[in-house]
Amino acid sequence: MKKSFAILFAFIISQFQAQQGAYYQQAAKYKMDIDVNAEKFTYQGNQTLEYTNNSPDELNVVYFHLYWNAFKPNSMMDQRVASQGKNGDGRLQKDGISRLASIPKNEEGAQNIHWLKQNGKDVKFEIQETIMKVYLAEPIKPNSTTTFTMEWDAVIPQQIRRSGRNNKEGVDMTMTQWYPKIAEYDYDGWATFDYVGREFHAPFSDFDVTIKINKDYVIGAGGVLENPAEVKGYDANAKIKADKNKKSTWRWTAKNILDFAWSADRDYTVKSFDVPEGPKVFFVYQPNAKTKVWEEAQPYVTKYFQLMNSNFGKYVYPTYAFIQGGDGGMEYGMCTMILGEAKDIKGLMGLMVHEGAHSWYQQILASNESMYPWIDEGFTSYAEGFVMYHLFPEELPNPFANTVNAYRNFVKKGIEEPAVWLGDHHDNGTSYTYSTYVKGELYLVQLGYIMGEQNLKETLKQFYDQWKMKHPSGRDFLHIAQKVSGMDLKWFHNYWINTTKTIDYGIKDVKYDATSTTITLINNGQVPMPIDFGVMTTDKKIITYQIPLNMTHTWKEKDIYGELKTMPYWPWTQKEYTLTIPYTKSQLSVLGIDFSYRLADVNLEDNFVEVK
Repeated sequence: MKKSFAILFAFIISQFQAQQGAYYQQAAKYKMDIDVNAEKFTYQGNQTLEYTNNSPDELNVVYFHLYWNAFKPNSMMDQRVASQGKNGDGRLQKDGISRLASIPKNEEGAQNIHWLKQNGKDVKFEIQETIMKVYLAEPIKPNSTTTFTMEWDAVIPQQIRRSGRNNKEGVDMTMTQWYPKIAEYDYDGWATFDYVGREFHAPFSDFDVTIKINKDYVIGAGGVLENPAEVKGYDANAKIKADKNKKSTWRWTAKNILDFAWSADRDYTVKSFDVPEGPKVFFVYQPNAKTKVWEEAQPYVTKYFQLMNSNFGKYVYPTYAFIQGGDGGMEYGMCTMILGEAKDIKGLMGLMVHEGAHSWYQQILASNESMYPWIDEGFTSYAEGFVMYHLFPEELPNPFANTVNAYRNFVKKGIEEPAVWLGDHHDNGTSYTYSTYVKGELYLVQLGYIMGEQNLKETLKQFYDQWKMKHPSGRDFLHIAQKVSGMDLKWFHNYWINTTKTIDYGIKDVKYDATSTTITLINNGQVPMPIDFGVMTTDKKIITYQIPLNMTHTWKEKDIYGELKTMPYWPWTQKEYTLTIPYTKSQLSVLGIDFSYRLADVNLEDNFVEVK
């Protein structure tokens, strides 16, 4: 028995050590040759893919994404949209009916794989909707590289969501998630999520893409154009080359990005400028009265990159392109596809800032969007709120006050879903937005409130420095936040991400004495928090009493929202808390919970007392 126990114990230890093994990530190199038939909205493709297995596992199968297979009647995306009805994404349905159900046969998306080889040997593959499972001719051993070659043709689908032909602003081709893309493999296994409309995930890859298309087209893409003097739009002195079929050849390269996206239209114009200590930026759009506001955007975009670089980490790529295409806004490697029409510069910049910020929180810090959409969308929304506050200053108590208020109003609807849910598995489109974008943003806002804004800024900086060009998770971010602050923050992460419980503190009672005032606070919610209790005196002086929460075990020492007087902690199991302050009624003007308006308290009616 003792020997058996020792063997079992050794096995358990070995498994634990295996789980704590060194971080790894896979790598890929694509070389593609694409020949576009612009009149028929089809193309022929050849691809060579070098895939490196940096994992400790031997791989016997691999998976590819074939996203365009979703754009047809009765696809899984169509079924999902139909089942959600008016509760789903409004861009995918009209009056509660799926737009995919009525796509004509000749405009259905298709990626038809002709053949696929591994190291020159034919391999068997099967298409499972938007996933292609490949049975390898030979295993890919750890720390080894294999080469896949394939030929395929594709039909560019009717533009319903992100990709496709003839978007509503008249852009001919939005080519996103358009090629057979190797799936990500990591400790959690293959990321083989079916595409039903939301997020993506992929390994960091290098791209060398040659595109042949009619010579009167202009292409915008995320990458470096290697032959601008031979094609239309990028060089005023270009001598446009064309073959006997009147097609020009474009060659784009990009290194260490998640995907390669491009768009093509005959009416595009291209404008470019250099950001000091930043990338070369390209605007690729159709110039007309509705897109005239693009002419005002250069100084704002320049300041945007400077704010992002100084506050969130330096952009690592040589170029970035804002391209008119798609249906709203969607981020890709070194570019974004956005609708080009805007009423004013603030509206355009809101879109550019959000999608551009995904270069940090999706491309450079490449979390798994399908599993943790709240990280990339939420952190991006936080960066957007911060930058927009500096580009277009408003009289707000903090850059995120409007988001806190929007969340407060949403909670009253009673349809909130936990942020921990997988991106495509939310049942309500509005709930997805709030659990992912809003609660993800407020995750950082609440952490700033708990640990102090200086600690939050340092956490974001260290997160970037330690995890850029990698695939972090929420656990990785939390590890850094706890290390920087010295606090235990796991309780907050669990409440905020894994549940829909809410914060609701209030002032229960105020008693005035001859030399002091005693306030009784009450926790009416389900999420415990530390409390910054504010006092405004009649001479407009503000004093903030920090009431720590015992679960953090360490209290914040400072915050940019005022000096702190630290009180005894409030145990999370205790319903009420009483504090006495050395001010009389005649000396007081206002008492309140969180003068900074960062706390996501769902009921403000009992948070403030005006002393009369």
